[in-house]
Amino acid sequence: MSKLKLWEGRFSKSTAEIFDLFNASIMTDIKLFEYDILGSVAHVKMLAKCNIILEDEAKLIIDSLYQILEDFKSGKIEYEISDEDVHMLIEKQLIKRIGEVGKKVHTARSRNDQVALDERLFCREKNLYLQELIKTLINTIVNLAEENIDVIMPGFTHLQKAQPILFSHYILAYAQMLKRDLLRLRQNYSMTNHSPLGSAALAGTTFEIDRFFVASELCFESVTENSIDAVSDRDFILDMLFSLAMIQMHLSRLAEDFIIFNTDEFKFIELDDSFCSGSSIMPQKKNPDALELIRGKTGRVYANLIGLLTVLKGLPLSYNKDLQEDKEFLFDSIETVEMSLIIINEILKTLKINKENMANSCKSGFINATDLADYLVTKGVAFRDAHFIVGNIVKHCIESGKTLEDLSLEEYKRFCEKIQEDVYQFIKIETCVNRRKSYGGTSLESVRKQIDNLKEFLKNLE
Repeated sequence: MSKLKLWEGRFSKSTAEIFDLFNASIMTDIKLFEYDILGSVAHVKMLAKCNIILEDEAKLIIDSLYQILEDFKSGKIEYEISDEDVHMLIEKQLIKRIGEVGKKVHTARSRNDQVALDERLFCREKNLYLQELIKTLINTIVNLAEENIDVIMPGFTHLQKAQPILFSHYILAYAQMLKRDLLRLRQNYSMTNHSPLGSAALAGTTFEIDRFFVASELCFESVTENSIDAVSDRDFILDMLFSLAMIQMHLSRLAEDFIIFNTDEFKFIELDDSFCSGSSIMPQKKNPDALELIRGKTGRVYANLIGLLTVLKGLPLSYNKDLQEDKEFLFDSIETVEMSLIIINEILKTLKINKENMANSCKSGFINATDLADYLVTKGVAFRDAHFIVGNIVKHCIESGKTLEDLSLEEYKRFCEKIQEDVYQFIKIETCVNRRKSYGGTSLESVRKQIDNLKEFLKNLE
């Protein structure tokens, strides 16, 4: 195949080899191959419909495009730096196979609107796949919550023991984060679902095309409204990158929790061997490397978002070659988040919950102190006074090496005469948990409602 580029007619000499290497995106945007074919097929159908090319020409081009796609999937299409980008590769393949007719495929379009179309098609498909991965993960979390519905653990603020909660309540917090991620992706899909094809280089085209036909063929909701904006717009990719950064951030927080809870100091959970690795020098080690990688890869997902924002921040309208840089950010973030979602899901499915260690941990740290203050409020003490009284009681316990459960009624009455025998039932850990029946709280009743709501949410998405 000729090394001559399809746009070189205006030039008196070929581009320098070093510039070819610097300029080419083929090694990255090859991932858009199938989307470019699909977009070209819809475009050619439109050209024939609008009598811009003949029906038999359109059929020949379309049949050849599909054959090129089959050859690509079977590994028969070779490409190199001189092919420049995926669009030129496909067009050169087409011309090689069917000659002059193949040169008509690019009528009434530019690589500018062509790549914008390809990226929107790519983002739409990946968006739907990410939604499925998140739905699967939410369902796994719901199942884990149901299987451990009544397991009690300490809840933390400032990484210090705060109040007793259900493990099911704790893990469902991540389901809520993922629910927001899913809704955000659905919104992204809608923002992406507009066809830019027909905008051409920046000003539209002189040919009497039917952009709405192409949009319908490719299942787009509509078409973009302004051709200048359409070829230079990468907001839909930024939306995707932001959503991916949010997803990865949520997974990183879960990874951090589990790394801590998996330590010998906590032993709340135990990770399955299949998602850990050993040390090259310390034979006793079982390291949570999968979780650490999820936490570490979050930085690169953030960097991809900031990277594209930085590329876009000073670009004049309309298209500029700088936009070629968007693909590496997009592809890397999607691959990273997809893998992280799959890994986290498998970790949760194989996770061992150490219920006894969680229960034992609730016996220290005075995590029922707030409930003791609430008890005093039920006896007519103002909350702020109750807070001060319980603070003094906790200080006494620390000094005497006791827990709130260890104190005698006589000791309690030294701090407040209103404390009665029923205080012991009130500050039992199980009571502390199940009295928190406020909507969204940690009581068994509330957690069951959260589970039902999530199941209904997933069902309504079907």
